[in-house]
Amino acid sequence: MTAREMIDSLSGTLVCDDRILSVPERELLIDLLHRTRAQSSVRQDAIAETITRIVGEIVAERALAVLGQSMTRQLLQQQLTSSLSFADRSSDHDMPVIRAGTPVPPSPAPAPGSAPRPPNTSVRAGTPVPPPPAPAPGSAPRPPNTSVRAGTPPSPPPSPAPGSAPRPPNTSVHAGTPPSPPPSPAPGSAPRPPNTSLQPKTGGVAVLEASDYISAECVVFDEFLTAPELHTLRQYVLEQEMRFELSEVLSPGMTGGAVDYEHRRSRVLMDLGGHESMIVDRVLTCLPRVLQKWGRDPFPISRVETQVTASNHGDFFRCHSDNGAEAVAAREITFVYFFHREPKQFSGGELRIYDSRRENDNYVPTSNYRTMIPEQNQLVLFASGLSHEITPVDCPSGLFADSRFTVNGWVHR
Repeated sequence: MTAREMIDSLSGTLVCDDRILSVPERELLIDLLHRTRAQSSVRQDAIAETITRIVGEIVAERALAVLGQSMTRQLLQQQLTSSLSFADRSSDHDMPVIRAGTPVPPSPAPAPGSAPRPPNTSVRAGTPVPPPPAPAPGSAPRPPNTSVRAGTPPSPPPSPAPGSAPRPPNTSVHAGTPPSPPPSPAPGSAPRPPNTSLQPKTGGVAVLEASDYISAECVVFDEFLTAPELHTLRQYVLEQEMRFELSEVLSPGMTGGAVDYEHRRSRVLMDLGGHESMIVDRVLTCLPRVLQKWGRDPFPISRVETQVTASNHGDFFRCHSDNGAEAVAAREITFVYFFHREPKQFSGGELRIYDSRRENDNYVPTSNYRTMIPEQNQLVLFASGLSHEITPVDCPSGLFADSRFTVNGWVHR
């Protein structure tokens, strides 16, 4: 095939592509050419050359845009499948990154008979501190503190009962109408341990067995979405502001969720529209590599649960496990996708994932944790059984558009 024949073949393909020339545009172009040939008083060559040049410019611009999007998707897919990395990004940026297979050293074992220390959000990773005082018996949940000045994050509330989890989607709860908080869970209840023995060993791939100490391993993907995908997702979320509802939590042994301002403050949107399938498909595409990094066999997936969370000034989520309640016990993998306005209009809102220690057939958080500072267009995955928290957000403007946004999701076995 000669160069001319190749060009003619490509031209025929582009002309038939509606992304390059729509049907009305093609009809208009044909009509112009017919009218040009019918005008005997006008030099046809000059008009034909002008139309040819203009059509060539339009086709070239549109074809390059289509090719650019296709190439971007292919490059992103390669990045998702080959650029997997474990990350341990502490609040101190000078700290080295701890790669896969390097667990955080466990904290010293407590003296016999002493109670484990709860996590404290005011210290750096690996620095245990005395536990905060327990709230007075019978005290009611504190409503949102609306008198805090901009730039001054409120003091974190007392630690909640261990094992509380984010409430699964429920569209019957209306924003601004918080139900009564649930009664306290039974003493001694703890987060459900992560299910680390889904299938027996096969093909020489090691399965992570239950141990007395589980490291807070996570997998991080940078630039998870393309720039156009991120833009359309953010625009969709901003348009849905009035549909966001108050966040609820679930507690072990309880049925249904409830608003608990001592435990969690934020707003959630259960409907991601067409963006849900895009994000879920991409997560499931990279999930086999994630499980391989963790030394776990693939497991049957029953469903994937998603929601958008908006966290503004003073919002937080105290330490909890995502599968500690019976209603969400099937959650295996948690993923958090960060996005926000540029430049970022908030600080804080860090995701802290805690190492877990086995106690009485359950796992409880230790004083060691990994901190993920919200980064634009970044995805973090970790085991749903690991205890984690969101530190208070400082958003001086208080505007919804300036919030810390995340797409939270859970892969169910």
